[in-house]
Amino acid sequence: MTEEAEPRPYRAGPGSAPAEPSPAVDFHHVPVLLQETLEELCLCPGAHVLDCTLGGGGHTSAILERLDGTGLVTSLDVDERALRAATRRVGERPNFRAFQVNFGQIGQSPWPELLGPQDAILMDLGVSSPQLDVGERGFSIKRDGPLDMRMDARLERTAADVVNFSDAQELRRIFFNYGEEPRASRVANELVKQRGLAPLRTTGELVALLERVLGRPRPGKTHPGTRVFQALRIEVNDELGNLRRGLEGAYALLKPGGRLAVMSYHSLEDRMVKRFIADRSGVCRCPRGTPICGCGAVATLRRVGSKALVAGDEELERNPRARSARLRVAERVG
Repeated sequence: MTEEAEPRPYRAGPGSAPAEPSPAVDFHHVPVLLQETLEELCLCPGAHVLDCTLGGGGHTSAILERLDGTGLVTSLDVDERALRAATRRVGERPNFRAFQVNFGQIGQSPWPELLGPQDAILMDLGVSSPQLDVGERGFSIKRDGPLDMRMDARLERTAADVVNFSDAQELRRIFFNYGEEPRASRVANELVKQRGLAPLRTTGELVALLERVLGRPRPGKTHPGTRVFQALRIEVNDELGNLRRGLEGAYALLKPGGRLAVMSYHSLEDRMVKRFIADRSGVCRCPRGTPICGCGAVATLRRVGSKALVAGDEELERNPRARSARLRVAERVG
């Protein structure tokens, strides 16, 4: 690894990122399950900790406070607006550094060498409120804006590209597999018809089509088009592919006894995390009745806790978006 090839820590400064949209948004994100996360990571003085999803900086700030100037906290985020706001909030600290990179890349050179072995690794897979609430990012089903949905502005493919250039079969696959939308075929067919008249360019146009196909939202209920929006976001950002690669990379970085904590917000992510831990728990996978184990199963991760942790009533009252959060923790044993 040459000095020129080594990524440099992110530094927020004038001109380091595009101006915030109007109305101005302070990229503040209420960290979910904060105390539970800190406890489960078992942080000790001098620990090296990797926060794979810096977001608004809430978890990173709390980890730094817990370490009280010792150790090293490395935080990653692919969204430069989040990086700019969070690094300014955290401030210059000798035991803190941040990089603009997708955590799905941490298993690829030069990241394993640069990051080094870790005592604790956190992945909070949620989308921050400022990303959801700013129309121009294209994530919001409530605010009109361009059909974008890129977490990383350096990506070329947007949600508009997906809906306007994918065939009906591919659209059905995306909506069904990534959004678990039961009427995926109908939505896909209507999209193809609509774009034959005019391409869809804004979230408002997509919402209008989804309400014609799936019905209008009822008071107090989730918007019927939410699954489609989720599916498009996952497709544009390759979220499940990056999660799979990120889990492998995080596992490789963990020291023996180190802990991995992953917070997911929908069933696709949670199932992937649960299976990842189970596959490394040493459970024999030989056919039932096999007299001698031949699969060679060896435990390299130990599940911490019998089930996922969820937000309590008090936290849900403060932050309703925590309702879908599931925190799973595992410890490296080999």
